[in-house]
Amino acid sequence: MRKPCLLLAAVLVCAALQFPCANSMAEQAAAPALTVSLTAPAIRDWPETVPASGWLKPWQEAIIASETSGLRITDVLADVGSVVTKGQTLARLSQESVLADLRKQEAAVVTAKANLTKAKANADRARQLSTSGALADEKITGYLADEQTATASLTSEEAALDSEKIKLAQTTITAADDGLITSRSADLGAVVSTGTELFRMVRQQRVEWQAEVSARYLPRISEGLSVRINGPEGHVIAGKVRLVGPSVSTDTSRAIVYVALPADIRPRTGLYVTGSIELQTTPALTVPETAIVFRDGISYVFTAGEDKRVRRVRVETGRRNNGEVEIVFGIDRSSKVVTSGGAFLSDNDLVKIAEKN
Repeated sequence: MRKPCLLLAAVLVCAALQFPCANSMAEQAAAPALTVSLTAPAIRDWPETVPASGWLKPWQEAIIASETSGLRITDVLADVGSVVTKGQTLARLSQESVLADLRKQEAAVVTAKANLTKAKANADRARQLSTSGALADEKITGYLADEQTATASLTSEEAALDSEKIKLAQTTITAADDGLITSRSADLGAVVSTGTELFRMVRQQRVEWQAEVSARYLPRISEGLSVRINGPEGHVIAGKVRLVGPSVSTDTSRAIVYVALPADIRPRTGLYVTGSIELQTTPALTVPETAIVFRDGISYVFTAGEDKRVRRVRVETGRRNNGEVEIVFGIDRSSKVVTSGGAFLSDNDLVKIAEKN
């Protein structure tokens, strides 16, 4: 009888030891994995955007060059980075030879005027005597011809004087418009030739964004559309479409869209930036960005049902704005989405729903 009693006692002891373990495991299985907040997707009216990237370039460049040749640069009054106004003197060329030619031509004009005065007096006397027969017709014709020749000579010499004055004015190199000097080729003492580039400037300091976009978007892009540019210092710059390029690259199938920046925004040119062009406004089904969970390069959200268990749902995202992201496919407005903490959840986890304040 002793052995059966010992066996029964052992069984009872084991049962007593196992029941607490089983209860503990059951309690752990029923415990919520996380306390979460739920939200329903919202409908927002968001503009559809076209991604773009491109260079910041001058709106227009002005090349300031020499209009005369054989003269030496005597003064350089502007440098790279100088902000100049229209008509401001940037450089001067030597004037000695030009002034000498100018004085010589002024003397030639005086001589031509004297010759015209003499020829005009002879012609007037010839006209008075033409009816008296005191002068031969040949002489009269000669005096009248001399008057015309002297008149033409004076006109020619005056034109040559104007040319010398223009040449003198060309010894002063001035800014063609208000703007910013971006390049200087003028060196003190250098002898210039006609057409030699001396300065290059950004007209009116206006900078534009030459954005490259896919050709398939071109029919929907027009002048005046709003543009958001990710500025070089992390600031968003608002712009407007100024012009849609008339041609498409055969290599990239992309076109240039010229975007005007505000007049008071003057970023450095030559920088490559990204941005987006805003098309028409359309409804978007949105959730907070914190609700999106990335796993293996795929976007998911967790939704909760009446049983307080979460389901992992694969979604396709679209536009983003102010901390929210558009859900293109995967859920609808009736879904209850976990707003944050999804990275710590697994499919079918039991959660505790936080009460809304």
